[in-house]
Amino acid sequence: MHYRRLGKSGLKVSEIALGAWITIGSQIDEKISSDLIHAAYDQGINFFDNADAYANGQAEIVMGKAIKDLPREALVISSKVFWPTMPGPNGRGLSRKHMTESLNASLKRMEVDYLDIYYCHRYDPDTPVEEVVSTMNTFVQQGKILYWGTSEWEASQITHARGLARQFNLIPPIVEQPQYNMFHRKRVEEELTPVCREFGIGLTTWSPLYFGILTGKYNDGIPEGSRASLDNMSWIRDRITDDKIEKVKSLTALANELEITTAQLAIAWLLRRKEISAVITGATRLEQLDENLLAAEAQEKLTDDVLERIEIIIGPLDENNED
Repeated sequence: MHYRRLGKSGLKVSEIALGAWITIGSQIDEKISSDLIHAAYDQGINFFDNADAYANGQAEIVMGKAIKDLPREALVISSKVFWPTMPGPNGRGLSRKHMTESLNASLKRMEVDYLDIYYCHRYDPDTPVEEVVSTMNTFVQQGKILYWGTSEWEASQITHARGLARQFNLIPPIVEQPQYNMFHRKRVEEELTPVCREFGIGLTTWSPLYFGILTGKYNDGIPEGSRASLDNMSWIRDRITDDKIEKVKSLTALANELEITTAQLAIAWLLRRKEISAVITGATRLEQLDENLLAAEAQEKLTDDVLERIEIIIGPLDENNED
């Protein structure tokens, strides 16, 4: 496992992380979740990503139980705040009230004294950015979090938050968590990358396999029992278009030539970028985790010629930012 700095901070995270979204606390049971977390740790993953909204808080509970017998100082644990998790008009967003109550609830569910990274899960137009920055600064001073960042914020919003932090001598955001994959890339490559380079912002990207579509498992239809076959996953089925499947089939053929899987090709394609601190992956089985981890070694197969072939397959940048 290789480790990368979180932006320009001194914190080092495994370049492949394990995330809880959709899987832990919901799609897979507690034992499988614990097995995956322990297997990931044994293979060098130190970064485990979560959020208060995942599985209505159950993802944090399950992860908290799983990490109890792991050395806390060896782990990088993250969570997020924004989405509705409590009743009433103040039960969502980035107000100081909701952020404080949400952080305390996350710490309690995970049974930890602090989080290594705390994200603003979305931008909140109803809360002044000054309030968000000062609240995060307070959390750091209290020792409840070590670093903070944003998720799915625009480059201008991140720049604004950082500027306010510098103006008032507060701790600035150090990381952004955007969706980034072969089918969703324009915002990262054209808007976020310049900000990352200028201010030392790290990227911890999610959905590297475009909701599983870039694994190639939907190349011949939707298999029974797959995530897209579930009743509550129609939003994934909406993304399985003929055009995308044709591209994935071509990517699969290329991956076969390189003697790697389509998923490994997709993850390795992300890892080649210096701005990325970690690629957040998900898994429902140990075999999937093992496959994803081998993507780190697959980077060496991405020669200039291979990268050019990938660009031809997935098409112009403007066609790959649909969500």
